[in-house]
Amino acid sequence: MQITANGIQIEVEDHGPRDGVPLVLIRGLGSQLIHWPAEFVQGLADAGFRVVVFDNRDVGLSQRCPKEGVPSQAEEITAQALAEGAVPAAYSLNDMAADTIGVMDALGIAQAHVFGMSMGGAIVQILCLDHAARLLSATIVMATARPFAERGGNAEWLATLLAHPVDREDFVANAIREYAFWGSPAYPMTDAELKAQAGLAYDRGFDPEGVNRQVLAVIASKDRRHALTKVSVPCQVIHGENDTLIPPEAGAEIAGLIPQCDHHLIEGMGHVITPKQAPMLVAMMQDFVARHAA
Repeated sequence: MQITANGIQIEVEDHGPRDGVPLVLIRGLGSQLIHWPAEFVQGLADAGFRVVVFDNRDVGLSQRCPKEGVPSQAEEITAQALAEGAVPAAYSLNDMAADTIGVMDALGIAQAHVFGMSMGGAIVQILCLDHAARLLSATIVMATARPFAERGGNAEWLATLLAHPVDREDFVANAIREYAFWGSPAYPMTDAELKAQAGLAYDRGFDPEGVNRQVLAVIASKDRRHALTKVSVPCQVIHGENDTLIPPEAGAEIAGLIPQCDHHLIEGMGHVITPKQAPMLVAMMQDFVARHAA
């Protein structure tokens, strides 16, 4: 369903009992709500959570958010980064955190547990810092607190993150290739599952310019390490030992900065959440909420 959140249109799905404890799931860069495994969402709903999933701005069925004077095409962004060393962003991760609060407002949710992966994990950190009163707990998955430049980011690396227009066949093939790089060896997805998921994502609304605006928001984000030492929200960090995109050390660093933060390093997990991981992650959420954030 479409709702107005933070002044823009956001595509939202609401699962599980309406009187359940709210749990909002926040996706990563360029991904859509359909990338959450159905087994994970349904498992959480069966555990009694009211599970809210949504397309971030600029992807899927949510509103596109260009800004005049800010490039969106990969070639233009790369050229400007190489020439000037910096590219402005159309919006910030703080704006995307405000989108999450807007989704909660639109659904009448005063407080919620939040669970974010990758870019969504960065957004969860910002929620802890800027909107703590709205959170029951925070789960930060496969994320980092460091800024792009601190992680060795440069114009050449930026070029590898940017999206380009492709047809459906190439989009699906690219998804399979990328999974081979950052997938979870202990919790694999089949090629058939990957093809079905990628095809659905393409059909729902693959928009490389929207993805690129998200990329610019990510690289414009600030260093959060010092601020995280002041977080009072109950938090847990989940990271895969086999994450080839954001190293496990980044998750360990976050867990070490946030007071009394739980830390789970998962053997055989990469930079993805697959259907086979669902039972483990549902159990972890149940245990965490029971112990720290009831």
